[in-house]
Amino acid sequence: MNSQIRKLYIVVFLMVLSLALAATYIQFFAAPRLNADARNSRTILHAAERDRGPIIVDGVAVAESVKIEDSRRYERKYPGGELYAPVTGWFSSTLGSSTGLESSADEILEGDAPSLWTQRIENLLTGQERRGGGIDLTLSADMQETAAAALGGREGAVVAIEAKTGAVKAFYSSPSYDPNQLAATDSGPALEYYKSLEEDPTKPLYNRTIAGDRYPPGSAFKIVTAAALLESGNYDPDTHIDGPATYTLPDTETELPNITGMPCGDGNPTLTEAFARSCNTSFAIGGVEVGADALREKAQDFGFGEKLNIPMYVTPSLFPEELNRPQTGLVAIGQGDLQVTPMQMAMVGAAIANDGTIMKPYLIDSVLNSDLEVQKTTKPEVFKEALTPQVASQLRSMMVSVVETRYGTGGSMYIDGQNVAAKTGTAELGDRNIAWSIAFIANDNPIVVAVAVEGDELNPNPGGGSDAGPIVRAVLEASGGVQ
Repeated sequence: MNSQIRKLYIVVFLMVLSLALAATYIQFFAAPRLNADARNSRTILHAAERDRGPIIVDGVAVAESVKIEDSRRYERKYPGGELYAPVTGWFSSTLGSSTGLESSADEILEGDAPSLWTQRIENLLTGQERRGGGIDLTLSADMQETAAAALGGREGAVVAIEAKTGAVKAFYSSPSYDPNQLAATDSGPALEYYKSLEEDPTKPLYNRTIAGDRYPPGSAFKIVTAAALLESGNYDPDTHIDGPATYTLPDTETELPNITGMPCGDGNPTLTEAFARSCNTSFAIGGVEVGADALREKAQDFGFGEKLNIPMYVTPSLFPEELNRPQTGLVAIGQGDLQVTPMQMAMVGAAIANDGTIMKPYLIDSVLNSDLEVQKTTKPEVFKEALTPQVASQLRSMMVSVVETRYGTGGSMYIDGQNVAAKTGTAELGDRNIAWSIAFIANDNPIVVAVAVEGDELNPNPGGGSDAGPIVRAVLEASGGVQ
C-alpha cells in the first residue's frame, strides 16, 4: 500500500475512533452529570418527551407518566396525590422544576442511571424510544395512610424506620399538597397553584420530615442526655438523682420547673423513674454535671450535624457549638438552641432499638428498568455506632418504663401484649408547643416511629403523650409488628 494512503488511512481511522469514543463517553458516562447540571434547562424540557419511569409503593404506581393524546409529550400524574407528595415531590416541564424523589432520583427516572446501562444500549441498538427506569420504594402503604389519617390535617410530621435495615416505612408531612396541579401542562393554573402554596402560612411546601424550619426536640432529647449519663460511668438506671420541684440554673437566678410544678417522685428518684416521669430538674442537673462536651459528643454519635441523603437531602440537626453552664442545663432537656428533624429523632430511637447501631435510612428499595425488572437492590449499611449494646439495652428498659409504669408519660402508646418502648416530649417554640413521641415495639424486627405535632390556633399547646402518642400507637399498630 502507498505510504501516503496508509498514513491517510491511519488518520481517518483515528478520527473515527475518536468520534466513537467521544460519543460513547457523552452518551454513557457524562450524560448523568450533564443532565444533573443546574444550568442545563434543556433537561426538563426534553424530559417532557420521554416516558419517565414510575415511583411505586407496594406494587402500585404513586407517580407515573401519561402520554398526551396526539402529542409526543408526556404529563406526570400522581395517583398517590397528597398522601405521597412529601416523598415523590413533583416534576413539571411547564414550570421547569422538580422536587422530592422526582429531583433526587432523576437520573433513574430519566433512564440515565449507571444501573440502567443495558437498557440504554438496547434502546440504541433497536432504535426504540428511550424510556425511564422505575423506583420501588420501601414505604408501607398501610403505615403511610395511617400516618396521614392520624395526623388529621394538623401541622406536623411522621417518620417510621425499620431499625435493623434503615428502610423508611412511613414518611408524611402535613399539610401536604396536590402534585398533580403543579405538574399540569397548562402553565397558568400550575403557576397560580404554586404561588398559593408559597403564600400559605401553614407552609405545605416545607417537608417537615427532613427539612422545613426544624424543631426543638423537648424532652425527647432526654434519650441522648440519658445515654451521656449512663456512659459517664457515674450513673446506671437505678442511680438516684436529685429531682426538686424547681432547679436554679447555674450562674443565674432563673428557675427551671418540672412541668407538673412538683418534685420528681419523692424528690430523689432513680434515673429510670426520672426518665419515665420526664423530670426537667433531674435531667438539667445531670446534664450540667456531665457537661456540654459530653452531650455534644453523644449527639454527634447519634448523627447530629451529619450529612445524609435518603436519597433526598436531610437537613442536618443542630447541636449548639458553644454552651455555658445554664445553656447546658436547657439543652439537656431539649430546649435552648437545639434543632432537629423528625427523621433525626427516628434515628435516635432506632439506635436504641438496634443495640446501639444506626443503619442509614433509605427510601428506594430497588431500581427497575422500563419493563419493571429489578436492576439494583439497596443493601443496608451502617450509618453510626451511637451506643454500646449494654447502654442501648439499659435505655430500652428505661423507655419501656415510660409506657408501662403508672407514672410514665407514654401510657397513650400502650398496646396490650406488646413491649412498647417510648419517649415523649413537649418543646416550647414561641407562643406554641411542639409535641413529640418516639416509640417502637421491642421485638425481632422493631420499627421506630417518630411524630412531631405543631400547636395551632385550636390547640396551641399539644402534649407529647396526649397528642403525638396516639398517632405513634396507630402507626405501630399498622406496621404489622403487633403480635
